[in-house]
Amino acid sequence: MSSTFAAFSSLYFATLLMLTGSGLLSTYIGLRLAGEGVSEVWIGILMTGYYVGLVLGGWVGHRLIARVGHIRAFVASAGVVTASVIGHALSDSVSVWLGLRFLVGMAMMCQYMVLESWLNEQAESHQRGRVFAAYMVVTFLGLAFGQVLLAVMPELDLRHILLVAMCFSLCLVPVAVTNRIHPAPLHPAPLKVRFFIERVPLALSTIFVSGILLGAFYGLAPVFASTVGLATSDVGIFMAVTIGAGLLAQWPVGWLSDRLDRSRMIQINAIVLTGVVLLIAVAVLPRAGLMLMTALFGVLAFTLYPLAVALANDHVEQEHRVLLSAMLLVTFGLGASVGPLLGSTVMKFWGPQALYLFMGICTLLLSLQVRPGRVTGEHLVEEAPIHYMPAAGNLVSSPLAAAIDPRVDEQIVAEQMLDDADGYSGRRHDDEDHRAA
Repeated sequence: MSSTFAAFSSLYFATLLMLTGSGLLSTYIGLRLAGEGVSEVWIGILMTGYYVGLVLGGWVGHRLIARVGHIRAFVASAGVVTASVIGHALSDSVSVWLGLRFLVGMAMMCQYMVLESWLNEQAESHQRGRVFAAYMVVTFLGLAFGQVLLAVMPELDLRHILLVAMCFSLCLVPVAVTNRIHPAPLHPAPLKVRFFIERVPLALSTIFVSGILLGAFYGLAPVFASTVGLATSDVGIFMAVTIGAGLLAQWPVGWLSDRLDRSRMIQINAIVLTGVVLLIAVAVLPRAGLMLMTALFGVLAFTLYPLAVALANDHVEQEHRVLLSAMLLVTFGLGASVGPLLGSTVMKFWGPQALYLFMGICTLLLSLQVRPGRVTGEHLVEEAPIHYMPAAGNLVSSPLAAAIDPRVDEQIVAEQMLDDADGYSGRRHDDEDHRAA
């Protein structure tokens, strides 16, 4: 793993800076607006705007990269994000902030597409698993670092906006000065909605619920934590503990997932998660107890998405996995867009604890979907179980993520995501010669 980090350090460093800035900005906005008495519904709408921007950014990013190239697309997107972040300091209007959040989401998706297509181009076939896993680890670390910055600097002021702007300005440096050859343009795969609804309904339901949970968590958990009495620095720790626990849980859950029935693991996860979120909602917990419970929440909530991805791959043939990746991403995006909106509405009418009651209802419904005879091995592929891979599960990847996912055959990626599949082999050899030189 260390050699993989070294080989792709510039791309990973750019990702780390992006996610640090994004994580800090999301929590800062929630706390800032809650402190000013802005309605929880508006806070949820702002987070929904961000996720809608991410989903639509996949459509914009492909066309931008094809038109101006990877470096120019990345630089332009980083410029839009930086300007939008600074815009939060120039206006206090939440309607203006909504437009800025939408722009941030759209431009960040363009950045993800550049990074992932570049990782795919530079990674050798035998490296793809390590490259993919390291990329996911960096995304978790970036999100956690953003919360740590809030804990170190708890006074909500202009410095946080400046730090976020610095992160997005600096993330373009390692990409802008690279001497690497531009990777071949990739394009997102089309959706086959009916096919996947019929083939992997439980996986799609789990992805959708995961999107609801994590979208609501990032947008509204800081508001919940502040209203139950945590100081701003403790809110940063609260968020960092949750994300850190989600990261650490990836490997033990992955080990179990490759050995046990994944549908039952999803059911058990959802049942235990229901108990955890209901306890957070109804119990009066001391600070240490709340930190423990949110760590358990992180372990369970952040492993739902990769469990569902692995389950879906178990039931889909190799030639459909590029299309599957796009379907899962859109499904998660829809859940992440709906989650903050519904979560903020219930908080508005029934108080901050209602956020976790809402999450509990969602996970309870998910657990009830797994019934004897509902999930069978009818469509199980021969190579199942497909290897579990860590995943942050919060749209910190693009429709091009399938290109670096080791569960997707590299030749199929070339055939389905490259406009000129015939030139694929030649481009790989040319790039290898360039690296050797």
